[in-house]
Amino acid sequence: MKQDQNLKCVFCDIVSEQEPASIIYEDEKVVAFMDLRPVRAGQCMVIPKQHIDHFTDIADDLSAHIMTVGQKIGRTMRETLNPQPLRIGYVVHGFGVSHAHLVIVPQHTEEDITSIECLDVKDGAIIPAYDKLSVPTRDTLDKTASMLKNALS
Repeated sequence: MKQDQNLKCVFCDIVSEQEPASIIYEDEKVVAFMDLRPVRAGQCMVIPKQHIDHFTDIADDLSAHIMTVGQKIGRTMRETLNPQPLRIGYVVHGFGVSHAHLVIVPQHTEEDITSIECLDVKDGAIIPAYDKLSVPTRDTLDKTASMLKNALS
C-alpha cells in the first residue's frame, strides 16, 4: 500500500488494523466494512487495500472485483435487511476520505441516493423534484456522447 507519508488515511489505517472497523468481507485485494455515518442501517463500503485516491485510477480488474464483492454484499443485504422496496444502491462519489470506495446502501426511498439538485422540501418532507433539473437538448446530448465515444476509441 503506497501512501504519501504526509497524509493520514483512515482507510489505510483500517487495512493495516491501526483503526477499528466492523469488517464484513476481506480478501487479498479488498476489504468491506460498515460505514460510520450511514444514510440507512446496513450501509457499508468496499475499498481496495492499496491506497488509490480516485476510483477511476483503479485498474479495471480490481474495479471489477470491487463491484463483484459489492454485488454479493448487495444481494445479501437485500435478503437479510429486507429494505423496502427491495432496492440496493451503489455510490462512487469521491468525497469524504481520499481513498477510493464503493458505498452500498439499502434503499427505502429514492432520496437515500440522489442529488440534492433534484430534491425539494414540502411541508417538512423531502420530495423528488426532477423538474428542477435542466433538460439538455438532444443536440447537446449527442455532441457530448460523440465526444466521449470518440475519446473511448
